[in-house]
Amino acid sequence: MDENEHMVYILKCGDNSLYTGYTNDLDHRLKMHREGKGAKYTKGRGPFQVVYIEKFPTKEEAMKKEYQIKQLKKKGKLLLIRNWLKEVMKNEQSEKL
Repeated sequence: MDENEHMVYILKCGDNSLYTGYTNDLDHRLKMHREGKGAKYTKGRGPFQVVYIEKFPTKEEAMKKEYQIKQLKKKGKLLLIRNWLKEVMKNEQSEKL
């Protein structure tokens, strides 16, 4: 993965709660969450499912977005996730054509 690829992600935890985080290496970060070392909040809340990813050119932009998402209530986060998944599905459909 590109070291300069900064991203914000949302995990759906095993207890149906949502965790928002920042990383520049999603595979490593997910491994840490699974091992209980990723964040205090996610410890013991697995299994995890990545339900949202947004990439940014700079760490500052990604951290700003992470903060904005963390200010949302769960309903707002679910709406963000739903819209992102719609976009992913739309892009997959257009690639198949």
